[in-house]
Amino acid sequence: MDIIIWLLIMIPCSMLITGIGIYAWKRNKPMWFWSGATVSENEINDTPAYNKANGVMWICYSLIFWLSTIAGFASMKAAAWFLMAGCLAGTPALIIAYKGIYKKYKKEDQTK
Repeated sequence: MDIIIWLLIMIPCSMLITGIGIYAWKRNKPMWFWSGATVSENEINDTPAYNKANGVMWICYSLIFWLSTIAGFASMKAAAWFLMAGCLAGTPALIIAYKGIYKKYKKEDQTK
């Protein structure tokens, strides 16, 4: 029964994060990172590449959830530990990756 509950929770969560990655990748306007924050088209020099990088970032992050989902078949305890460790390390990595993406695709200041 534990595995069924685990799958009912983890599959939608994994799909949601993967969906964010696909949405970001296909979006025409620049994808944002923080809730409530927006990125203006005037800020980004290559929107398709910026969005693709965002999409890849989110899809890579979702792998933690997918791998944890699969690990639940072998050991629920190991899957939970993998998820916790992945989120603890993955969330700061996500922030650092996004800052790098934003910096790479941000337009240079034209007033200099």
